[in-house]
Amino acid sequence: MGLMDSFRAKLSPAKDKVSGLAHQHGDKIQHGLDKAAKVVDEKTKGKYSGRIQRGTSKAKDAMDRLAAHKDGTKGQGGPGGPGGDTTPPASPPPTS
Repeated sequence: MGLMDSFRAKLSPAKDKVSGLAHQHGDKIQHGLDKAAKVVDEKTKGKYSGRIQRGTSKAKDAMDRLAAHKDGTKGQGGPGGPGGDTTPPASPPPTS
């Protein structure tokens, strides 16, 4: 067993517990992330709004992936899935 395998085996119970908490308290976690982002944005007077918004979005996506792990489903990284682009694919131009 390699070092990484040993490390993963030791972290597996912790990941399961964190996944369970993310699944159980997901709405509270997301509310807390939004609240913290708002406070930081106010303190910086909007100077870093875009970065704060992107960071909050990434944190929410990570939390969704953890919650999906508890459900036994895998997080979808494609369009519409956690961490994916939500814009629909462009349709091809009509042919005449």
